[in-house]
Amino acid sequence: MRIRLQPSDSRPLYVQIMDEVRSALVRGTVGPDDPLPSVRELASGLRVNPRTVSQAYAELERDGVVRVQPGRGTFVAPGLRPDHEARPHLAREVARRALADASRNGLVLDELMAALQELADDPEVTS
Repeated sequence: MRIRLQPSDSRPLYVQIMDEVRSALVRGTVGPDDPLPSVRELASGLRVNPRTVSQAYAELERDGVVRVQPGRGTFVAPGLRPDHEARPHLAREVARRALADASRNGLVLDELMAALQELADDPEVTS
């Protein structure tokens, strides 16, 4: 599983980590019962404070996406069906970020939707 953080993103780092884990589930990069990197390993790789990773994992555990087994590690929750459970959440998060960015830039929903449709129709963008 590859996690990428964007320093220019307005979302807190722990939220970016959560979204990357959910995205990996949707893509099928990880599945039920798969281990996630340890807190220390991921923090070191991302060059963030281990508390940031711990917070992301704790939130994912509260959401039922992962389970933490003390002394063993963090694992994707058993029986989690990514296509049915993670995709709607991921879509809402992407939409929320797009709306927030549009609002910060003075755009209204109709303008954002038109731009999204234009980009979706462009084969260079969607390929």
